[in-house]
Amino acid sequence: MGFLRNLLIKLNLVDHTAERTPISVFLLDDDRRRHRWFEKRFSGDNLAIAENVAEAKELLEQGTYDALFLDHDLLPHHYQSNDHDDYANTGFAIAEWLTLRQELQRAATIIVHTRNADAAIPMVQKLRETGRSVEYCAFPMLDLKIKNYWKR
Repeated sequence: MGFLRNLLIKLNLVDHTAERTPISVFLLDDDRRRHRWFEKRFSGDNLAIAENVAEAKELLEQGTYDALFLDHDLLPHHYQSNDHDDYANTGFAIAEWLTLRQELQRAATIIVHTRNADAAIPMVQKLRETGRSVEYCAFPMLDLKIKNYWKR
């Protein structure tokens, strides 16, 4: 049987894909359309969703996640400008909080997925201060990123 299997492999006639085990995913985003988008992308996985900073802190303290997706702009006025004084209500507050709480979510892959690139870069830099695995991906490119990281 080994000879036949090896021949099929060499001829590229064997499917090598394996179904991955479910992962635990955390999402910080205030947009309910994005919630549904993530639910479709991570169907069969464990998805926890926070819409604001307080909910995010609670979930991140209670659970352990394989992947964290962080949005920056969590309130409508954040969409128009970065010139506001309420950074405590943005994804940057979670980046700072995770930097201070280094024991939390150490093994998670973190993706900052905001459309606001000017705000995303400081979040990535803050999280990298503690050696975390983090990158920025604009939301329109996120589907491809997810497919590459967590193939089904």
